[in-house]
Amino acid sequence: MSKESIKARQNKRRLLVDQYANKRAYYKHIGDNINLQQLPKNASPVRLHNICNLTGRTKGYMRPFGVSRLEFRRLASQGLIPGVRKASW
Repeated sequence: MSKESIKARQNKRRLLVDQYANKRAYYKHIGDNINLQQLPKNASPVRLHNICNLTGRTKGYMRPFGVSRLEFRRLASQGLIPGVRKASW
């Protein structure tokens, strides 16, 4: 499990990205680099990192489900993810 401070920092970045999304899109559309540089660094979507919503794990992240591969396997085995079941042949 990752530290709570890392999760909190990521949530703060996500809020900033959402808050400045319209301004950023407008400045990029008109080509105004000066005002674009005045925005906070953490308002850039590039600075976001995909982390597991349950554990905070960064590696093995499965984008469609929002969890790491380990949590995905555990949840799928318990039948908690609709439409997903363990293969058997």
